[in-house]
Amino acid sequence: MTSLGYDIKDKLKRLNVFEKIIAVNIVVFFLGFLIKAINNIPREHSLKWLELPKDISDFILKPWTIITYGFTHYDVIHLLFNLVILYFVSRSMVNLFPSKQSLSIYFLGILSGGLLYLLVYNLIPKSMLMSVGPLVGASAGVNALLIFLCAYMPDRETKFFAIRIKLWHIGLAIVIIDFIGLFGINQGGKVAHFGGTILGYFYAKQLFKGNDIGLGFGKFMDSITNLFKAKTPLKTVYKSKKKPFAGHNKEQFNEFNNQKKIDLILDKISKSGYESLTKEEKAFLFKSGKD
Repeated sequence: MTSLGYDIKDKLKRLNVFEKIIAVNIVVFFLGFLIKAINNIPREHSLKWLELPKDISDFILKPWTIITYGFTHYDVIHLLFNLVILYFVSRSMVNLFPSKQSLSIYFLGILSGGLLYLLVYNLIPKSMLMSVGPLVGASAGVNALLIFLCAYMPDRETKFFAIRIKLWHIGLAIVIIDFIGLFGINQGGKVAHFGGTILGYFYAKQLFKGNDIGLGFGKFMDSITNLFKAKTPLKTVYKSKKKPFAGHNKEQFNEFNNQKKIDLILDKISKSGYESLTKEEKAFLFKSGKD
């Protein structure tokens, strides 16, 4: 393998789970162009086997599309919009929450968006709905992550250019925009957005109560991933004697005020990620979020 090949392989290894999802979306997008060129077919028909069909009878024949539609885009603006938002939102997610939990929220959002889309267009009389095509796009998963953050830490502030706004304001704006969009040309997409929004909000409220509703889905994903993992010999793991409170022992940590304690833990997250926290640190951070 050439040095360029090793460099690419090394960079791919360093990508977090959402950066890999972004890469897959881009690959699928260009795969559509390749299929279009080879088969000389319209662009919007090049990835039909990945789209989520509107009719339940068609969906039964293509059940995998409840997930694959979330990796399918035809329009470059649609692709860029979804992936840019996913990139920035996922950076906050993987720094504050376990990667597996963040991934569960994303995929459950895609599932919820697809299911709501199927329910609406198969249960509500067609005379009350606009004519829509198959569902494509990662928006439901992106919405789930965005609304989750806005609902879990609603009073946290972020900068929008020079203006500081609270996350719940952003969440409310997303819901209002999607509601208005229900009366536009992208009705099907907005229905799916609401599926992701509902999932993200419900997940956040349950997690705030200490209930992780994505645990079962996370275990399911693990079982699928393990099917493709090569078995390796068991190794003896020696636990290092790390100080359990952001590099300090309990006595030192208790001498700091609450804001200093939070800053120390957040600094550790920014350097090593949420999964590097000890049980004690996670418990303190979770309790602080409730105060």
